[in-house]
Amino acid sequence: MSELIEGIKAPAFTLKNSEGESVKLADFKGSRVILYFYPKDDTPGCTTEACDFRDNFKKLKGSGAVILGVSPDTSESHSKFKAKYSLPFELLADPEKKVATLYGTYGEKKLYGKVSMGIIRSTFVIGADGRIEKIYRNVKATGHVEKVVNAL
Repeated sequence: MSELIEGIKAPAFTLKNSEGESVKLADFKGSRVILYFYPKDDTPGCTTEACDFRDNFKKLKGSGAVILGVSPDTSESHSKFKAKYSLPFELLADPEKKVATLYGTYGEKKLYGKVSMGIIRSTFVIGADGRIEKIYRNVKATGHVEKVVNAL
């Protein structure tokens, strides 16, 4: 699949949430969706990003946005992560990295000169019409949510 670009229809998907229930992107038709991909629950950068989304939840919800976080972690891991940090939004399990691959967020990463495969921290703002409004790739956890809030 070619790389996703702003203006095209966001690829459809279904994943399990922290309760093990199926969640489809189509469930949020008519709402703006902030879909963010992150590497791992309860790690420093991912916790920073999740807590920033939590702390800005009212502003984002006030602008009509729904937040969905996606990582390769299990529903059980997401449940613990949500409870530990009082996260008021859905975390979706993508253990096979199918949706991450679909969105181009699973690939080669470099850390301290070492190359590995993993989740490339990215955020997609999907409009109420289902089209991608904004793409943020290779984001830094600190300060990223503020950029998303300011763009809405």
